[in-house]
Formats: sequence, C-alpha cells, structure tokens
Amino acid sequence: MTEKQYVVFSLGSEEYGLNILKVSEINRLKELEITNVPQTPSYIEGIINLRGDVVPILNLRRRFAIQHKELDKQTRIVVVKIDSKNIGLLVDSVSHVVTFEEEEFSPPPEEMAIDSNYIMGVGKKGKRMVFLLDIDKLLNTSDNLKRGK
Repeated sequence: MTEKQYVVFSLGSEEYGLNILKVSEINRLKELEITNVPQTPSYIEGIINLRGDVVPILNLRRRFAIQHKELDKQTRIVVVKIDSKNIGLLVDSVSHVVTFEEEEFSPPPEEMAIDSNYIMGVGKKGKRMVFLLDIDKLLNTSDNLKRGK
C-alpha cells in the first residue's frame, strides 16, 4: 500500500496538491517584497530575496488562466525545490497536508479543458477532490523560467 503526502493549496474554489517532498517552505506574502522583472512571461510575478537567494515567483492563477484576484492576507508563496533551484509559487491560500492512499488517486480525466500534462491525477477524500500537480512538468513547460534562476 503506497501513500503520499501533499501540501494542499487553493486557487479560486479549486484545491491543488504538491508532493510534500518538493515543498521547502511556505511564506506569507506580507513578509516578502516581490520585485517586478521586465520582459518576462505574464505568469512570472517577479523575484524575491529569500535569505540572500534570488527566487523567481510564478503566479499560478495567471499560469492556469484563472480570473485575477487581489493579493490578500491569505496569499502565500509556496517555495519548491527543483534541480537544486528554489522557485516560489504564488497561491491564494495553503490549507493543510493530506495523505492519499493509492486507491484514493485517479488519473486526470482526458476531457479536462486545461493542459493536463502537469496534472498527475486527482486525489479523493470523501467529497473533496484535489488536483495533484507534477511540479517538475509544470515548471519545465514554463518557458523562460530558468532565466530567473
């Protein structure tokens, strides 16, 4: 029996999960200042100084073409580590960590309107459904992101 833990965050009314092993930290937005970077894709919010490291911030609402929402006190930056580089993901809120057993996991429906290359599947807990993201694929499809180092 295989089980995996996911950090659950929201974008609008939907919940998404990231493998907890990929998440290095979660920060409140008010504690960090995002600096805009000219001539980057629209979903790159900017960069932050995280204890001396320059970390690019990816706005997942823009990346997934979800309607704009003003940043508020619930907004978080989820820092993930990919190939020894830190990348921040701007999300509406982070709620909890959930463990999914193998039987609670389903592949994404083929009819999904969004690019499902980076959705590994759907985790189900009772009536709650969480889109489980493959962060490596999501960030590899984010062209020009590596310029932000």
